[in-house]
Amino acid sequence: MYHPELIRHPDSCPALVLNADYTPLSYYPLSLWPWQTAVKAMFLERVDVVAHYEREVHSPSTALKLPSVIALRQFVKPNEYPAFTRFNLFLRDKFRCVYCGSHKELTFDHVVPRAQGGRTMWENVATACAPCNLRKGGRTPAEAHMHIMHEPIRPTSWQLQEHGRAFPPNYLHQSWRDYLYWDVELEP
Repeated sequence: MYHPELIRHPDSCPALVLNADYTPLSYYPLSLWPWQTAVKAMFLERVDVVAHYEREVHSPSTALKLPSVIALRQFVKPNEYPAFTRFNLFLRDKFRCVYCGSHKELTFDHVVPRAQGGRTMWENVATACAPCNLRKGGRTPAEAHMHIMHEPIRPTSWQLQEHGRAFPPNYLHQSWRDYLYWDVELEP
């Protein structure tokens, strides 16, 4: 019988990685391991296999179904605060300009400009579209007569994960769906 997963290349079979409590290590980006890493972790007995793909890999003496969902055997405590990166900044601000709400041409803006002593830190950097950033220039929002929708804060990792749940990736394997809780309406 033909099954579409039987002809998939193994490289297109990543494993969803769950923590020991069966929650994803990360929602955005989604915690995925390449099949080779997942298989190695299986043999080292560091993970439990929760679900498989139909796709198999073969050695001269063995056939092995590739894992599609794995759970770590030891709980990994997430960091309380995420790294200060451009991506995490955009995720904190939900990929929207804090001045106009646009999601196009995003960059980042120092709320208090560096020329006025503003520092590059969570509490002073916000997502801005290029036109708003240009319009604001080297001024504060008040000086530029621009309203900032929300003050920048240092987010917790939990807050970023919650924001990430609103942005599911383009591809979700069927076996992953029971472990991911995206903001979608449940069927009755």
